[in-house]
Amino acid sequence: MKNLLVNILFLLLVTIGNISAQTKPVLHPWDNGKLKVSENHRYLQHENGTPFFWLGDTGWLLPERLNRDEADYYLSECSKRGYNVVQIQTINDVPSINAYGQSSMPDGFNFREINKKNTYGYWDHMDYIMKAAEKKGIYIAMTCIWGGQVSSGKMNVKEAESYGKFLGERYKNSPNIIWLIGGDIRGDVKTEVWEALARSIKSVDKNHLMTFHPRGRTSSATWFNNAEWLDFNMFQSGHRRYGQRKGDGDYTIAENTEEDNWRYVEKSLSVTPLKPILDGEPSYEDIPQGLHDFNEVRWNANDVRRYAYWSVFAGSFGHTYGHNSIMQFMKPGVSGSFGAKRYWYDCLEDPGYNQMKYLKALMLSFPFFDRIPDQGIIAGQNGERYDRAIATRGSDYLLVYIYSGRPMQIDLSKISGATKNCWWFNPKNGALEYIGEFEGTKTTNFQIDVAYNSGNDRVLIALDTTKDYIKKGAIVLPAK
Repeated sequence: MKNLLVNILFLLLVTIGNISAQTKPVLHPWDNGKLKVSENHRYLQHENGTPFFWLGDTGWLLPERLNRDEADYYLSECSKRGYNVVQIQTINDVPSINAYGQSSMPDGFNFREINKKNTYGYWDHMDYIMKAAEKKGIYIAMTCIWGGQVSSGKMNVKEAESYGKFLGERYKNSPNIIWLIGGDIRGDVKTEVWEALARSIKSVDKNHLMTFHPRGRTSSATWFNNAEWLDFNMFQSGHRRYGQRKGDGDYTIAENTEEDNWRYVEKSLSVTPLKPILDGEPSYEDIPQGLHDFNEVRWNANDVRRYAYWSVFAGSFGHTYGHNSIMQFMKPGVSGSFGAKRYWYDCLEDPGYNQMKYLKALMLSFPFFDRIPDQGIIAGQNGERYDRAIATRGSDYLLVYIYSGRPMQIDLSKISGATKNCWWFNPKNGALEYIGEFEGTKTTNFQIDVAYNSGNDRVLIALDTTKDYIKKGAIVLPAK
């Protein structure tokens, strides 16, 4: 009898343990397994199939400008607002000096003795940042060296190989690393150095994803789409408004399309092999249009929302936001570039920075991997520039983003269902407004009940009435 009771108790404990393991909450994204490219080559996912929507912030000068307490605070604020990636410049200069006065390269590109006794060195601080981000569930997209340093000859092929092996060995076991080769540079400038850096990292670390951060108005797909080390593409739509050409000799886009970041997505998704794509640097909130004339009008929250929704609805797997003061961590005692006037911690309350989370919530509210861009949803003549509608859909839902609030004709037959439930979604605050049930087999006119004006943006949601991804009475999206 005693043995029977012991066996029953043992089985009960095992059962409880199994249930507990199965219901254990996911504390960090990588608890779902490492990141990989989805089977349809359009998105990122974890090994267990959980979708990953990249919502990034550009914290470029984090390693150089912030001390430990500041880094902790910044990363915590990013996490609170739904950001799951922070893009950084690992070294902005050769060498870089951090907030503790430590050099990134005390012995040049010889890293054998980089760990100095009784010294909190540059790379010790980088390790701290990686761990701080890990605790908060944030990936660090590590731009290994800024492009201008390479184009000016401060790192050659041999040095790139040494540096890449050092980085790969140091961070290959970090669950939250994503590698960014390049750094605001064309891929046909010092290509051999970028190839050497990428391959040397990959020779050591085969578990983490890698891409290339290109110069403004260019895409990594132009140069590296066939590279075995490039897992997904990144483009930089840049900071210029329509017609703001400035005589660039390397201009790669048609005149007066400067703000049309959706064009990069469409072009990238048309080449083979197909790889995921996102805008890794669009126009930043509170930065002068065109960057260099500080008297110019500044991009605002309306603009950064438009760039985000245009890109994602055109087929991007995520999006990176940026803010002029935050990306360079302007603070007392630090002069600001690009006309920055405000301290970075005050800018954490700016509207654009706080509105990106609504896009992430929207995209994760519906079946993720069957979503495709489909501009055929827009019936009749689509608008141009700020009047352009951008549409995306799954098999049983569709989403249409309109920036200006102009009327739209929408072909509801593009998704399943004899009837469709429809809502307006407000990208400024995440609010839902149910607008009714519509016949699902014909083109229908939709117009927002707001003034026709830039910044009165909305997303039309149409959903097969047999599906319940959103409840009729919902005023916000369901929590994820």
